[in-house]
Amino acid sequence: MIERLEQLDKKLFLCLNDWQSPFWDTVMVFVSDKYVWLPFYLGLIGYLIWRYRRQSMYMLLMAVVAIGLADFIASGLFKPYFARLRPCHDPCLAEFINIVKGCGGRFGFISSHASTSFALAVFFNLVLSDRYLIFKIVLVAWAVVVSYSRIYLGVHFPGDILGGALLGSFLAYASALGYQLILRRYHRHT
Repeated sequence: MIERLEQLDKKLFLCLNDWQSPFWDTVMVFVSDKYVWLPFYLGLIGYLIWRYRRQSMYMLLMAVVAIGLADFIASGLFKPYFARLRPCHDPCLAEFINIVKGCGGRFGFISSHASTSFALAVFFNLVLSDRYLIFKIVLVAWAVVVSYSRIYLGVHFPGDILGGALLGSFLAYASALGYQLILRRYHRHT
């Protein structure tokens, strides 16, 4: 069963990784660069502080918990434990894949990019009101594009992405529950 899932994952990867062009190469390298998003993160932090004042401190703390745990569990625990080679390190796939810019570490299950971007997107989807519906949709679309960029660049299988998205979403849910508990406690004492 596991072998069959891995073969399906590789076939899907080869299909998704094959949609290459110089224009999209540039776009996907840009999208996948975590430092490109710093202005977005700083803008989000600034807006949340302005809009939510003291409450933003708890919101940002729990967002950082979700994102930090997602990164630690994905890179620090899952990758060394499962030791699944990235597609770009898999000798059976070497002649079939497009590696756009480097390969990264040796192991890829699960994707840190997917886990952290979904942790951020799902957390804010859960804690912000429905009046931010467009922003919530944009966050999920952003997480999907960042995650897909990792397949496009040849560094993750779709299963790595799915695992990362599930981990990030679960941690976001747990952190959103923690945030709600903090708010209830905070409002009781003010």
